[in-house]
Amino acid sequence: MRYPTYRPRRLRQNEKLRGMMRETSISADCLVYPVFVKEMSEREVPIDAMPGISQFSVDGVLGEVDDVLGAGVPAILLFGIPEKKDAMGSGAYDRNGVVQQAVRAIKNRFGDDILVITDVCMCEYTDHGHCGIVRDGYVDNDETLKLLAKSA
Repeated sequence: MRYPTYRPRRLRQNEKLRGMMRETSISADCLVYPVFVKEMSEREVPIDAMPGISQFSVDGVLGEVDDVLGAGVPAILLFGIPEKKDAMGSGAYDRNGVVQQAVRAIKNRFGDDILVITDVCMCEYTDHGHCGIVRDGYVDNDETLKLLAKSA
């Protein structure tokens, strides 16, 4: 049996059909922009290891969110950098913590125009750097989960 010399590509006839059939499409409305918010007096401090990315104060983060929305990016992921750390990572679930303040400020100004996602890991908030409560040299997952739920 011979193959036909003409093989129609009916699903590639025009731009609309090609657009519907393509596998992956990446655009600004699919992106989430990382935002680092810190308790500090400066509005913005560049992060040397991440060119183009900065740490922002709660006040300074509003201008960054405005720029993110202007670029067509619909979502941010907030990472908190607290001034004080402790063994329980209490800054992660403190109602007046840096991320909680930033979320309130962002939502008050931008409402539903921006999707705000928060990092719920505790490592940045603990003085030992582990992602949970340490008991007898090990992370106590059950106790940590309670605090992670409180953070969320």
